[in-house]
Amino acid sequence: MNNNSGSSNNSGNCINEILSIILVLQENACPDNCLDTCDRPMLGGGSNCLVCNTRPVMLYTCCGNGTPWSMPISKDTTNCSGQPIGGSCSTVFRVEKIEGNCCTFRVLAENTDPTSLYPYVTTNSFFTMDCGCLCAIRCLTDTYVDCVC
Repeated sequence: MNNNSGSSNNSGNCINEILSIILVLQENACPDNCLDTCDRPMLGGGSNCLVCNTRPVMLYTCCGNGTPWSMPISKDTTNCSGQPIGGSCSTVFRVEKIEGNCCTFRVLAENTDPTSLYPYVTTNSFFTMDCGCLCAIRCLTDTYVDCVC
């Protein structure tokens, strides 16, 4: 099933509407937490995070057979097939911009610093996806990601 409503706005596209909410929350990062769902009204803060600025998401496409979407963490890598996740590719993203039914995501990489409290680091790798291609998103624990504001 395609989640594309056929119009240029996000009306009727539940994935796009949730991503829009996540984008607004990230732009107005709040330290309190409420409901534990993707569209909860505030980004959470926790014992290991003073203020969260990112609600990381995993994306699932309609034809992906339950496999999370993956993208390179570097502009030098062009293909993730056959690549181990956590190496040169990632399945974790940050919403950066929404225009109509298209969403631009930043690829987040695993934080390899064992002393860091934060699980992800920013990359300079971005991609834009038509939200009509998405059938599911999975929200991960809110966190702080350096260099994204």
